[in-house]
Parts: sequence; C-alpha cells; structure tokens
Amino acid sequence: MIRFRRLALAAALLLALSPPLALARGLPKPVAQALRDAAVPASAVAIVVQEVGAARPSLSLNAGAPMNPASTMKLFTTLAALELLGPAYRWKTEAYAAGALRDGVLDGDLVLKGYGDPKLDYESFWMLLRALRGKGLREIRGDVVLDRSHFAPVAGDAGDFDGEALRPYNVLPDALLVHYKAVRFAFVPQADGAGVRIYVEPRPPALEVTNNLRLAAGDCVEGRAFRNLISPTFEPGPPPRVAFNGRYPIACGEKDLNVALLPPDEHVAGMLRQLWAEMGGSWIGRTREGTVPEGARLLHTHESPPLAEIVRDINKFSNNVMARQLFITLATAGNNPPAQLHQAQQMLRHWLNIEGIAAPELVIENGSGLSRTDRASAATLAALLQAAWKSAVMPEYIASLPLAALDGTMRKRLHGELVAGQAHIKTGLLSDARTMAGYVLDAKGRRQIVVMLMNHPNAPDAEAANDALLRWVYERK
Repeated sequence: MIRFRRLALAAALLLALSPPLALARGLPKPVAQALRDAAVPASAVAIVVQEVGAARPSLSLNAGAPMNPASTMKLFTTLAALELLGPAYRWKTEAYAAGALRDGVLDGDLVLKGYGDPKLDYESFWMLLRALRGKGLREIRGDVVLDRSHFAPVAGDAGDFDGEALRPYNVLPDALLVHYKAVRFAFVPQADGAGVRIYVEPRPPALEVTNNLRLAAGDCVEGRAFRNLISPTFEPGPPPRVAFNGRYPIACGEKDLNVALLPPDEHVAGMLRQLWAEMGGSWIGRTREGTVPEGARLLHTHESPPLAEIVRDINKFSNNVMARQLFITLATAGNNPPAQLHQAQQMLRHWLNIEGIAAPELVIENGSGLSRTDRASAATLAALLQAAWKSAVMPEYIASLPLAALDGTMRKRLHGELVAGQAHIKTGLLSDARTMAGYVLDAKGRRQIVVMLMNHPNAPDAEAANDALLRWVYERK
C-alpha cells in the first residue's frame, strides 16, 4: 500500500545530483585498477556509496548520469509490488466447467482462467490438475479453453531483444503462463560409457527427440559454448522435433537446457495431455483461446505462493519472465482488466512520485531490465534503496537480494573474502552493461548503500571492479 514518505528522500536525491557530488572524489585504487584492467573508462561508470540514513554519499561518480541499469531495474519492480500489492498477495488460476458434470464426465469444455501467476510451474500445474481429479473430474469431452483476458497482449515478438526467440528469458507476459513456456532437456552420461541419455520435462506427447550425442574427453564448457557444443536444432512442428548432434564431454556430468519451444496454446496442451493421462484422466479435445462463458461453474481455484516468495525468486535468480509478469500485475492495482504495459509504467511512476523519489531520467520498458532502452541513474537507485530501508516491507525486500558468496547470482563470487555473507547485492548483466545495487554491512556495523553501473562494450568483463568496490566498502575505516 502506498504511503507518503518524508520529503527528506527527495532532498537526499537532490543532494546526490548537486554539482559538488556529481564530480568524482577519486575512485578507490583497487576499483580504478580493475577498471583499467578491463579497459572501461571512468566516464562509462556511475557509483554511489552512501550510509543508510545519511544525507550525502561518501563516494559519488557520475551519480546523475542516465545509464542502462540492466537487471537492477528489478529493484524498482519488486519494491513497488511489495508496497502496492502487499507481501501476502497471491495470484489465482481458476478452472471452470462449461457443461454438465456427471459421474466424473464433463460433457463440455474445461476453462482455465489465468490472472498472471508468475510461478504456475510444472509442480503447480500438476497440483491444479490433481485437485480437479480429486474433486471427481475424470473425463473431458470438450475442449480446454484458455482464458488469458486478464492481461492485454504485449506488442512485439519474443525474439525482439536479441533474436533468440526460443530462449526462456525472452518469453513474453501471459495471464496464463504455464511453466514459463519452457521445456527442459536433461543430459545424463551413462555410467557404462554407452552414450548420453536425454529426458524431457515436461514432455509433450508429440515431441520427437533425436539423440546423436557421443561421449568424449575434454573439459566442460558453460552457457552458449555448451549449447554450441551439443549443436541443437529445433523445429516447432507440427510435430515438434528436436535433435542434438556433436560431442558431450564426460566432464560435464549431468546438465540441462531449457527451451521455449512451442507456442503458448500448444505448450499448455502438451503439458495437460501428459499430466492428465498420468493421473488416469481422459481428454481427446484440443486447446483454444476464449473466455469464461456465462453459466460456467467454478470447480477449483489454485493460488500462487505469496508475493514475498515470488520477489525472492525474481531477485535472487534474476528471473526476467517472472519480473515481467509481476510488472504488468502492477497495473491491476489501479485499473480494470485487461492489465496493460503502459498502465504498469504509469503506476510505477505514480508510486515513485508519492515516495518522493525524483527520477527524471528513468525509462522503464518492461520491469525486468531486459531492455536496450531502460535508463536509471545511480542516484535514483540509491534513493530507492534509502526508501526501501524505511519501508514496512524492508525485511522481505532485503531478504530477496542475493547474498555475496552464498546464494543467487552472487553465490560464486567473493568466496573467502571478508565481505562474504555481508552484502545483499542485486546484479545485472547485458552485452554492454554490468551493474549492481544493494547493501553492505561494513566491518564497523554500518549499513552502506552501494550502486555501481557500467555501460561499455567491455563492461561484461569488469566484474572484478564490482567486487573491488564491495571489498573497499566493507573494509574501509
């Protein structure tokens, strides 16, 4: 819920943007050296270090410059959601019978109506269907109608960001998004060296998988390099076909690959046919889009985990799909459905104004940070984190941020360092940006806000500069 903040927040932001503080006071030597090593000029970097509650930063560089914040944009989306919707907010997904239901047989359509649940994953969808079986539904003699009317369609294509339409992080918002529209291919080297076993979850019944992988020696690789190594080809079909060709290093052990392979309706149909059959149910119809008809009877309502848990998943693991679902949900706080992207943008700006956070440079496209046009300044992010510290939802918010050396996107960083376990940091990474923002509990027990934004072609190689700043903030006297 929206609350008025003291005007001190706005005053703190104005101080951060004032000319004396906009000038660099001298970067800490380890940070400056790490930037030089990565060939990232100071002009491409913005930094704010400021103790919680302090009026002025202790370190400021290009604080007011508009920068692409990458995934630190999720900090805006998640705090606004916690305050506007409340940490106990839950999404629902409803199942209706559009026809007579007698002796377990539905002589008509089953209608599934979504409200934007970001975590209607494989297990949750199984639970929804299991509840329908538990309530006596056994046979569906009509179609399964998918009601997505709670969200307005989002313009564009899933591949608009980087041309990778099948990558799960590019999945567009959907009021009835089931298992992130993703199919997981798991690779298991056989102990006898005979080859690589592939299993698929969830597996649409019509999916054809060709496995031409052969075990080989050599080191394992990660990310895009692994994908190139197994040379996948994808044909959405019908029927959908997938082939894997190439060598699979034994050193890789078990690995997996997630792919947004099918159109939304076909993805839901495939999951439903698989799971419903496993439960002993019968259905020979098809899936189609529509809305809940008059007279349909509500059979079951499935509820998501609470928002506090959803926010944790979003920030800890930088889940873009869930963040975009959450961002559009902001529109429902003050508008009638269907929720639209521009309404969510307006709602977030309205909330910032009431919070007293001036953000004239802010450009927010979809709430996830997966954008080439997003802009925010280090000063605005610092003001946001100051506001969060004073918020009633501060515990839920800070607990959602990755903890240095322990979990989320920070789990592999700063191991063995004094700052390990003392920094809650949201990270961001694009092809020309590396960013971070969060809190450090320093060696003297002071809570410090830390923001560092780098926009440069070499920025992805400058992680060491982020880490150097975190060390410096923790250890300085």
